[in-house]
Amino acid sequence: MLSISDLAGRAAPLSLVLIAALTVSACTPTSGDRMGFASARDQAGAVDLERRAYAVEVAKQMRAKRQRVWCVPFARNASGIDIRGNAKTWWSQAKGLYARGHQPKVGSVMAFSATGRNPLGHIAVVSGVDSPRQIRVDHANWERNKVSLDMVVVDVSEKNDWSRVRLMSNPGALGRVYPITGFISKG
Repeated sequence: MLSISDLAGRAAPLSLVLIAALTVSACTPTSGDRMGFASARDQAGAVDLERRAYAVEVAKQMRAKRQRVWCVPFARNASGIDIRGNAKTWWSQAKGLYARGHQPKVGSVMAFSATGRNPLGHIAVVSGVDSPRQIRVDHANWERNKVSLDMVVVDVSEKNDWSRVRLMSNPGALGRVYPITGFISKG
């Protein structure tokens, strides 16, 4: 696996990426930016800011080239969990390679189940745990071709088991209910 420093020579220098991420965090709201990128909240130990900055920078470069920004490469870059293929396959592919569970923790990947409206599934990286029933996630392509950071997610399952969630796609408003398969983490 390449380190962030190795990758810095291929894109923008790492220091510029980190400065850009911190500049964005000082100037924008923390829960979704309709222009395409939201802020990076700096909480000690809450999220790997270098990985997050790299994932955001790669997505910005893709958008600049008019390429599609997808949830899978973004989550792989932001989490370091190296799984390939459609989001709906991540849960089964993780078996035996990564820890799988039903409680969120920072850095884990939340795997959305495939549905008729979302046939390829979706994945997002947990960026913060606010309470037993509320987390924040970083993900791409929830809103077409855009990155959302620190988006609020609420567990609405009857058993409090994170099997059904609602996301705050718009400030102050939770969207429809989505089924969740579970959370994938490095350990």
